[in-house]
Amino acid sequence: MTKKLIQLADFSTTAPEDLKEKDIKAETEELVERIGDLQQRMYAERKHSVIVVLQGMDGSGKDGAVHDVFDACRITGLSLTAFKKPTEEEFAHDFLWRIHKVVPQKGTLAIFNRSHYEDILVQWVHGWIDDTKRDQRMQAINAFETMLEQDNQTHIFKFYMHISLEEQEKQLRQRMEDPKKFWKHNPGDWEERKLWTKYMEAYEYAINNSVIPWYICPVDNRWYRNYFIAKTLATELEQLHMKMPPLPK
Repeated sequence: MTKKLIQLADFSTTAPEDLKEKDIKAETEELVERIGDLQQRMYAERKHSVIVVLQGMDGSGKDGAVHDVFDACRITGLSLTAFKKPTEEEFAHDFLWRIHKVVPQKGTLAIFNRSHYEDILVQWVHGWIDDTKRDQRMQAINAFETMLEQDNQTHIFKFYMHISLEEQEKQLRQRMEDPKKFWKHNPGDWEERKLWTKYMEAYEYAINNSVIPWYICPVDNRWYRNYFIAKTLATELEQLHMKMPPLPK
């Protein structure tokens, strides 16, 4: 049977209508605390590591998700990497070089704000690589992620931050109007917005060709974004059955 391809237009960017924001926020607080507890167990046990990928268009709330979902995690055993335009040194290496440098050791939960997928998203959208190079890099990414999971017990959870075109405009305008957000404003974000359709095509390609599946996270309602990520991670981390080590004899 042919696998049905995911089309992002089929997925809502907003919270389900039957949910009550107040109730969901209360449950999210409990989930955030649970993630903090599970992260502490992972650090103490040193059998697993985790990579959380937050990938999405400008304004999709990656920074906010990091702050809100991982608030109860301890700095020890936690790492955060924000991937921006590659440096001259990084350009001189293969595209996965800068990623492998920050892959977490056992016991660590690593958050990737953007990720290795930038090299098949941005570069393909702008025509800096062709379809053949994109396909080659996708194969390399799949091999890389599979190796991490199978060889080092590194569990990878990838979230596509699914924002609507209308909500993105709202978020980008806030960066021009709210003094607290001036530092986030980048005129280039508006230029990238003009390529929205091409970016959606690129994201669909990445999602449909990944061996390790993606979670499509609606982000127009920030409270539901936090709940979706926290609920998913808490559920997945529970499946690792991590325990605090016993008292050494």
